[in-house]
Formats: sequence, structure tokens, C-alpha cells
Amino acid sequence: MKWWMLCKVAWVALQVNLMRSILTMLGIIIGVAAVIIMLALGAGAQHEVDQQIKNLGGNVFVVFARGRASSGARGASGSVQTLTEMDAEAIEQQIPQVSVAAPTIWANAQVIYGNMNWAPSVRGVDNRIFPAQNWQLAHGREFSAAELNSAGRVAIIGATVQRELFGASDPIGQTIRVDRTPVTVIGVLDAKGQNTQGNDQDDLIFMPLDTVRKRIAGMTLASPRAVRSLIVQVADERDMALVEQEMEALLRQRMRTTGTDAPFQIRNLSEMVETRARTMQIFNGLLAAVASVSLLVGGIGIMNIMLVSVTERTREIGLRMAVGAEPADILRQFLIEAMLLCSLGGLLGLSIAVLVTRSLEKFAGFTAIIQPEVVLLSIGFSAMIGIFFGYYPARKASKLQPIDALRHE
Repeated sequence: MKWWMLCKVAWVALQVNLMRSILTMLGIIIGVAAVIIMLALGAGAQHEVDQQIKNLGGNVFVVFARGRASSGARGASGSVQTLTEMDAEAIEQQIPQVSVAAPTIWANAQVIYGNMNWAPSVRGVDNRIFPAQNWQLAHGREFSAAELNSAGRVAIIGATVQRELFGASDPIGQTIRVDRTPVTVIGVLDAKGQNTQGNDQDDLIFMPLDTVRKRIAGMTLASPRAVRSLIVQVADERDMALVEQEMEALLRQRMRTTGTDAPFQIRNLSEMVETRARTMQIFNGLLAAVASVSLLVGGIGIMNIMLVSVTERTREIGLRMAVGAEPADILRQFLIEAMLLCSLGGLLGLSIAVLVTRSLEKFAGFTAIIQPEVVLLSIGFSAMIGIFFGYYPARKASKLQPIDALRHE
């Protein structure tokens, strides 16, 4: 019997018991949908991590000034100004693997424009922050040397600040008040969106270091060039461990500290984000493995139903053999029915997975990426389940003797 005829017979046989066929496919549908959804969420999480690392500027360290210990308690990182702009310059000049080291100061301030007000994070920076953290300007310009040297009253704002204060109007050249200091907007940063912790990276304002130090943060008790952190970018990720050691040794030497408790803290942001990603991947892998169990259960269900179908259709099998059907034809017919059940279940599972992932993206804010290879693997695997679990019932049907089958009541 030709293959197309066998497929037609299998399709008719499934339609005869439509509800039973749907219930039989249920395990495959749930299994395929669950596997695709879990792997799509895992791929989305990995994409978010990759984007976060890109936004950080690649291979990045952040060096914080550690809080000073008092009565057995230590203040928060960055609360004591033990780092200076000269430390950033020394790191750039004395560690050849470092691409750029950008000093930063941060503060919180109320920002007012007209009758609008907002409370973004204010960061004192110089132009090294742009390559250090991969910031791009959507409009405007960077700080000039004169503005950096004279505590110029200028600012570059993030996309969120632009939206909240200016709406659709052009902010370039407009004057805003940061606390009580009037400053002119000279640029707008490209949007980066949220980081992996859900924080808005565009809710900030860049101003010259001296402007924030003297007019906003009020850092007057420490060195006149004190900063709260250094953003250090390494040219090659393979040098990260070496740079961390050299940077720690250099800063200890400059701060004249020999104890185990250094007055600074070095954090590898890329490593922190990647560790979080690996944890999520392991978790998603476990969920996908659990979801795959339903595929196995669905396969067992298909075997059970196919065995029932062989018993119910024993007289039909005997009649086919009596008119010339070969055992191989009977074997192929029941295998095709099992494969058709699993393949249809796989396609329905894919449809449900697409619907669920789109809903999660739209309503829950998740990033889900359905990869083509995952789809092909899931559908192919479901078809293989049909062959594996359908073979025994099909073989049992092909071994029936025509006379015995025709006598079956």
C-alpha cells in the first residue's frame, strides 16, 4: 500500500474517535508547550544578560570607596571618599590592559523644569564614562574641557528624564534646576532600558565631576578631587583576573594600606551578571527537564491507546490481510497513526507555546525568545516518541493471523 494511502487511512481512523485522539495528544501538547516555553524564557534571560553586559561596556570593574568602620559597624560602600581622580589616572597609565578608568560621583537631587519635577540619580563624570560604560549620545554633545575644568553648569540627561520633564519637546539648550543649581541641557543619552535587577538605567543625569562635587553632593571634607567610585574597563576579558590583582596592589600602594581590610572594594560587574545568568539557566534547565517528563507520559498514553485501538480493530486488520495487505502494511499504518498523533500534538503544543510567550512578553514584561532549532527539536522529538511508543502496538497488529482476526468478536 502506498504511503499517501496509509496516511489517509490513519487520518480517517483518528477522526473516527476524535475526542479520544485529542485526549491522547494532551500529554504531548503539554510537554512540547512546556519545553518550548521554558527554553524560550531561558533564551530570553540570556539575551537580557548579554544586553546588560553590552550596556556595562564589556569587561568592567567598579571600584568603590569602602565605608569606615565605627564601633564595630562599617558604613556603606562609597560613604567615605578614599578614592580620587588621580587613582583613575594611575590605573590607566600603569596597568596596560586597562582601556579606560572613569571616576564618578553620585547623588540624589530634585530636578525641576517649569512646573515639572523629577528625582533622578545625578552622577558627576567626565567624558571617560562614555566608552567605559558604552554610553552613546542620541542628541547633543559631550562636555567640553572648559566645562569639566570650571565646574560648568551643564548636564546630559537620560531618556527617562527627558520623557518626564520635556515630553516630546527638544531639551537641548533648555535650563533645568538640579536642587538649587540652574544647569543647561547639552545632550540626551541613548536609551538602555532596565538592567537585570529591574532598575531603570535611563533615569539619570550626567554632570561634570566638580559641578556635582561642589554644588550637589557637598563633598568638602575629603580630598578636593575625591570620588566615590571608579569604572574600569579592560580591553580583553582574558586579562580580568590579572587586572584585578594589579589594580588592588596599585591602590593599596597609593593608599598605603597593608592590612587585609582594604579601604576600597572591587566588583566585577560582568561576572556578577553572568553568575546570575548561569543560575537562571540551571533553573530553566531543571524546569525543562521536568516538562520533558510529560512527553514521556504522553508517549506512554499513546502506546496504551494504540493497544486499545489494535484490539478494537482486530476484525478490520483481519479483513485487510484477507484482501492482500502485507504485515508490513499493517505495521506502517499503525506507526503512521502514532506519528500523526504525536506530530499534531507537537504542532498544537507549539501554537500554545507561542501564545503563552507572547502573552508573557506583553503583560508580564518577560523576554522570551523561541529559537528555530528548539522548535524543530521539539516537533522531531515528539514524532520520535510516536515511533518509539507506537512500534509495539503496530508490531502486535502486524503479527495477527487473518483467520484469528476475522473470528475476533
